[in-house]
Amino acid sequence: MRFIQQTASTIFATALLSSVFAMPSQAIETTAREAYMIDLNTGYVMLNKDADVSMPPASMSKLMTLYLMFERLKDGRLKLDDTFTVSERAWRKGGAASGSSTMFLEPRAKVRVEDLIKGIIIQSGNDACIVVAEAIAGSEKNFAVEMTEKAIELGMEDSIFANATGWPDPGQRMTAHDLAILAKTIITEFPEYYKYFAEKNFKYNGIRQSNRNPLLYKTMGADGLKTGHTSEAGYGLTSSAMRKGRRLVLVVNGLNSVRARSSESERLMEWGFREYNNYSLFEKGQEVTRAELWLSNKQSIPLVINEDVEVTLPRKSRRKMKVTVHYDGPIPAPVKKGQKLATVVITAPDVEEIKIPLYAAENAERLGFVGRLGAALKSIIWGVTG
Repeated sequence: MRFIQQTASTIFATALLSSVFAMPSQAIETTAREAYMIDLNTGYVMLNKDADVSMPPASMSKLMTLYLMFERLKDGRLKLDDTFTVSERAWRKGGAASGSSTMFLEPRAKVRVEDLIKGIIIQSGNDACIVVAEAIAGSEKNFAVEMTEKAIELGMEDSIFANATGWPDPGQRMTAHDLAILAKTIITEFPEYYKYFAEKNFKYNGIRQSNRNPLLYKTMGADGLKTGHTSEAGYGLTSSAMRKGRRLVLVVNGLNSVRARSSESERLMEWGFREYNNYSLFEKGQEVTRAELWLSNKQSIPLVINEDVEVTLPRKSRRKMKVTVHYDGPIPAPVKKGQKLATVVITAPDVEEIKIPLYAAENAERLGFVGRLGAALKSIIWGVTG
């Protein structure tokens, strides 16, 4: 990277960079009523269509039921071999008797937790969700309160739950943005359980059912998460796919058919991989440049990044990216290691200005009285700082 020192202590460079934060999405048309797509590694937003508008999530809300199960498995409150008993209510309201999505559980049967997880993910079993809710919280109503509380804790500020299944209810609302937050959290916090989302079929009680996620059956790296459908919600899908270490999360809802859900999700996901790419900008502790010092025993001090920086940008913008490092200098001593001294500013077409802090890599002591006096005289007579 080549830097050019300027007056006002500004340094310019050209690099293949983009935002480490979520940026406004590049425009693309979609038939989905709501849509939201992010790069999971960087948080960059590639698509945002009414993503913060409240909507009925249908069975995509089962992801929160699963989250609460995974959380208990991880902290030891549950084990995969634990069993829950199927109540009459779970059988009637969520099972075959209701004609809804079902795992075909029998009343009073004892079912392993691992089987319930697969039944919820693969078969979208409403009966399995109710069994889980009653076993964990005593009732589905109590479980819905816990779901809402967990959503708030996770930063899903526009989500509220009335049940564990996504069954139509005016009190059951989420946003596409919140579903993406939940999907990202499940993927990153529970990799040992996320694997269940990639399973294509599951047989229980003598009945084999296939996973309804259409992207699993395409050669595009998809490995999760959950479909949803009601007459009010339309057809929706929260999905994720990974290619060459890069993972995208996509949420769509309000589509008008199973076929549209499949084709539109595939089209948008392919667009995200094709039009954008990730680039490594800096490694943690890497020296980016040096800042001039004033009244110090050192002429300059190295400036470093405090964390790895991986960035996403439109492929067409990469060659027009510019990076500028700003600081007010020369910087007066003393300087402490870890002190914020400068900012990297990134600009490019179709990307908002990005700012990344830079920190002092070492201490710099202040000159004594005689040294400061000499430095002041040099500055007055010859215009020399240091």
